[in-house]
Amino acid sequence: MEKLVAQPELIVRPVPHDVAQRLANEGVHPLLARLMAARGVSDTSELNTDWQGLITPNRLNHIEEASEAMAQAIEDGKKLLIVADYDCDGATACAVGLRGLRALGAKVEYLVPNRFETGYGLSPEVVELAARHHAGKPDLIVTVDNGIASVDGVIAAKDHGIDVIITDHHLPGDRLPPALAIVNPNQVGCGFPSKNLAGVGVMFYVLMALRATLRARGYFINKPEPRLDGLVDLVALGTIADVVKLDANNRLLVTRGLQRIRAGQMQPGLRALFAVCGRDPAQASAFDFGFTIGPRINAAGRLTDMSLGIECLSTDDEQYALELARELDRINQERRQIEVTMREQAMASMSDIDTDADTGESRAAICVYQPDWHQGVVGLVASRLKEKFWRPVVALAPAGDGTWRGSGRSIPDVHLRDVFDLVSKRNPGLIHKFGGHAMAAGLTLPEQGLEAFAKGFSDAVIEMTGKTQFSARIETDGSLETGWANVQTATLLQEQVWGAGFPAPLFLDEFQVQNQRLVGGKHLKLSLMRDRQRFDAIWFNREEPVPERIQAVYRPTPNVWQSNISLQLVIETAQAA
Repeated sequence: MEKLVAQPELIVRPVPHDVAQRLANEGVHPLLARLMAARGVSDTSELNTDWQGLITPNRLNHIEEASEAMAQAIEDGKKLLIVADYDCDGATACAVGLRGLRALGAKVEYLVPNRFETGYGLSPEVVELAARHHAGKPDLIVTVDNGIASVDGVIAAKDHGIDVIITDHHLPGDRLPPALAIVNPNQVGCGFPSKNLAGVGVMFYVLMALRATLRARGYFINKPEPRLDGLVDLVALGTIADVVKLDANNRLLVTRGLQRIRAGQMQPGLRALFAVCGRDPAQASAFDFGFTIGPRINAAGRLTDMSLGIECLSTDDEQYALELARELDRINQERRQIEVTMREQAMASMSDIDTDADTGESRAAICVYQPDWHQGVVGLVASRLKEKFWRPVVALAPAGDGTWRGSGRSIPDVHLRDVFDLVSKRNPGLIHKFGGHAMAAGLTLPEQGLEAFAKGFSDAVIEMTGKTQFSARIETDGSLETGWANVQTATLLQEQVWGAGFPAPLFLDEFQVQNQRLVGGKHLKLSLMRDRQRFDAIWFNREEPVPERIQAVYRPTPNVWQSNISLQLVIETAQAA
């Protein structure tokens, strides 16, 4: 099976040295200047993290119509209902909406669809649930992180006498829902400069506009005007967890959120989640959001009910928040166990399902499925296999109604949704429904169509790309100069905001391996030498020994042990030098 594993091509990210020099001359740390220039930053204004640098709300189309309608509903004492999505972005957007609207005087509750019962978005089924909500039928539904495709749902809401405002960031289809207002930077004609706001970012902007509208109406003459910057910790979490591109505006929001958390200013639920994760909020980083906090929120939506995550992030009761955080942690452990089992089963089946029966060659795309798999975890399995084999992957599980639901992950060479579209055209009736984007998409198949899809999937990838094999590329930042290879630099890098579209630095250097041993039974601990400088390093989930000389891709990180901080290199991959 190892022959199928992609061997990555290691490349060095180009640096416009004139830009790097200019940034350094303007006061940016010389190493950061090189890294920022390589990531497209050309002016220090793009590194501004003051609130004054935030793009103003009035540049979002229809935000004034949305804020006027919401302000009128608040003044009239009408019932508002937030309809959320069941991922971390949706949960944080819902919590931000609940906290912000309540602070502004709204009567507001929430409803989050169940992944396994009503599916995604404001569907007619969800509208029926909204109409029978325990708090009473709402007068106004506000969607967060969904709704742009909910044409039928908005029509159903109108039939119930319920108005709808949509706040979303997903790409619109050919037909927009007939809502009172749609706030989405990605709708046609919207002049908002950043198209990369997460759903929680859009809701945060709507709250800013709503407060301004209420201020103009004289709403705050006899009452205090609430601050909204206290919600930015949740905005930061949702932005990182949803893996949207970290452009300058998003980096500003995430930076402000991290600054509040590091200063001890955060929602009780976030404080509790840091505690159950064993992470120190004073050292909070975007990594914590993406790999420790975010997965615990997402686990609720994958296995049970995202209401747990929303309650955790919206409660002011510290003890209740801790109880919910512990439950989210337990669910995430269960999710991990399910994922490991499914991944092992997928790997065991690879030799059977990876070979094309007609040609005897390995397929250009991978399709895995088992009758006892959990449909809330198939996306994670697809992602793991995609990274290991560097090919598009679809993993499917039975939906319980005679169909199978799949989640796919792709590589930069292959637009996954377009591949599904081609499979559907080449095999009419094979796919019941599909949707998504270039790198991630979902679909529903009949059980008898699984093997036909597996072959059609691979054939479509070959037809669209002309390739049967793909090479993984790992972009690095080249060598880390000896003078910067220290714990101070590692700490400096950790304090920055990195993420999608603005990747954390990876350095590429050659080392002499002086010592290596397994720790914890599955991690390779290394002692490395370069230019007479010794480094402690670790390669997580690597059991096989490495040669005496290696070319390693690594991250310098501060390692805290018994109150002492030292430099540790975290190896991402390595090859014989």
